[in-house]
Amino acid sequence: MFYLVGLGLGDAKDITVKGLEVVKSAKRVYLEAYTSILTVGKDALESFYGREVILADRDMVETESDALLADSETEDIVFLVVGDPFGATTHTDLVLRARQKGVQYKVIHNASIMNAIGCCGLQLYNFGETVSIVFWDESWKPDSFYDKICTNLQRGMHTLCLLDIKVKEQSIENLMKGRKIYEPPRYMSVSKAAEQLVEIVENKKSDGQTDLLLHEDSICVGVARVGAETQTICTSTLKSMTSCDLGEPLHSLVIPGHMHPLELDMLKLFTTDGNVLQKLNKLYS
Repeated sequence: MFYLVGLGLGDAKDITVKGLEVVKSAKRVYLEAYTSILTVGKDALESFYGREVILADRDMVETESDALLADSETEDIVFLVVGDPFGATTHTDLVLRARQKGVQYKVIHNASIMNAIGCCGLQLYNFGETVSIVFWDESWKPDSFYDKICTNLQRGMHTLCLLDIKVKEQSIENLMKGRKIYEPPRYMSVSKAAEQLVEIVENKKSDGQTDLLLHEDSICVGVARVGAETQTICTSTLKSMTSCDLGEPLHSLVIPGHMHPLELDMLKLFTTDGNVLQKLNKLYS
């Protein structure tokens, strides 16, 4: 059997009992190491599981699935995923490739940012489409995520913004020359995400747009390391979020839509900014 096992969001102990039993008895155990991270590393997992864990990077998962799935017709092979196994489309593709090879699979679910984001106090059934905010560079500044946020706001829905992760990325020069040299890992912060959103707002204003649904004074919520002991939540304006330091990754940004009084009360718990508190109080009326 080929198992996809969710690890949850915190540390080694967040794996389910069912998942741990499978890990301990499997022939091989892989750890997906590019769509998310835990607050602990591979060594901590190996110590807790009492066995070797093999890191599986993007190349292995996307181009070397034969090696990943080898022996799974007769042995149990485990693929560990931070959060829930279906939190990334890559893992759906892996399941399809397993079935094409006649390999049976089972999924052992766990908490992911998609449901744990309720920790900020916004009700899950009021969230619209989730969007991804990517790192910009000098020649590439896509802004379609802004439009998707505004579409959610038009419907009164909240938006969960998943922030970019760059792991084992190559520079254009190294990629073109075929050199296996990789850039240092980068994880987008809520301040960087807010900075890019504010730049989009400023560009739209320069183009004469004034009636913007998302602007510098919009309320937003930054979260960091959800599920870990060091989980941090901050309610702020979008402009103030550009200077907000929530520490180590992973970060996510939430743009609230229409809020119930209970949601407003929860957001108040995560700010000491008088300006933000005043804005939240005005939303009661």
